Amino acid sequence: MSLRRHIVANAAPPPKTARYAHAVEAGGLLHVTGQLPIDPDQPDAPLPASIEAQTELVFRNLLRILDATGYQLQDTVFARIYLTHFARDYAGLNAIYHRHFREDAHLPARTTVGVAALGRDAFVEIDLVVAKAEA
Repeated sequence: MSLRRHIVANAAPPPKTARYAHAVEAGGLLHVTGQLPIDPDQPDAPLPASIEAQTELVFRNLLRILDATGYQLQDTVFARIYLTHFARDYAGLNAIYHRHFREDAHLPARTTVGVAALGRDAFVEIDLVVAKAEA
């Protein structure tokens, strides 16, 4: 199986303490590394205070990675979501999530879990598995 690794220049960079590709293609799927709510245009800026604003930044990074790799959000097979304040932020996360996945026909499988902590004290992180649209 061949692998293709993607480093996306206009997406949020990995922290200086970690090394990873933004995405890896393998077996016809694109595996997108979990994205934090880091402003890709100002990576050192403080994180927003609301789950909604943080989730929008996560999607901004996911969309930049998908665009750079030739994939589309509507072809997401699986989304994995991590929340540090599950009960408080679940509804706010979903408000933004459903703006990006509007149609039932394009809803991916999904897992949402509560976690003790995320990098940079973020409230949310999302990773994706995406397939190429069939012609």
